Amino acid sequence: MTRPFTLTRLRKPRGESLPDHSHGAAQLTFAASGMVQVRTEDGVWLVPPQLAAWIPAGAPHRLDILTDADLWMIFWEPSAMACWMPGAFPSRAFVSRVSPLLRSLLDAATAADPVSERVELMVRLILHELTATEEAPTFLPLPTGAEARRVADLALADHRNELDLDTLARRAATSVRTASRRFPEETGMTLKAWRQRARILWAMTQLGQGQPIARVARDAGFASTAAFSHAFRQVTTVTPSAFLASP
Repeated sequence: MTRPFTLTRLRKPRGESLPDHSHGAAQLTFAASGMVQVRTEDGVWLVPPQLAAWIPAGAPHRLDILTDADLWMIFWEPSAMACWMPGAFPSRAFVSRVSPLLRSLLDAATAADPVSERVELMVRLILHELTATEEAPTFLPLPTGAEARRVADLALADHRNELDLDTLARRAATSVRTASRRFPEETGMTLKAWRQRARILWAMTQLGQGQPIARVARDAGFASTAAFSHAFRQVTTVTPSAFLASP
């Protein structure tokens, strides 16, 4: 019997990418090991093993493999979503924390016979468990306007935070005042907070690739490891050491 969902486990090497594409099915991607990055029209999500990325059917997205990764993936056909989707389920892409229950469900479902009734029940429960998890702070929303997007592109390349706001705005052919107004309007974050999150997400990719904390702190332009740890915790709610220690 054909089920309205697909389960798969993949091993992807560091550096591999799936360029912009979309699916007719909704997709959940969980990196059981390693780290990936998902980019949509709305922004960029960093997805370490503590998180899972949800992409609605038809949403264009890109997947970049930042480290060697074991991926567990589920695809729900529209018929399955129509029947099983909880009423409060978000219609947008998101990344959620993986609770112990959700991880166990993903493990059991992707390792079992996909045509069994037990797997169908697990796949249905996964949708409900996703609505119960807290969205993680590893999303970097991208501005929609041309001026703010130019500022964002320059800031993303400046992970050491060496460019002051005047220089950043001038190189983006705009003003500090305009950029400072556009970012809250288009991303929901101040320019200062957006730059700090972008900087910490860059640092997370380096930590995920095995770089020592002290080196990442230095390469990210922080005056000390303690200053880096404080900033990291402000964005992610955990220290770099706790982030690396998480299963």
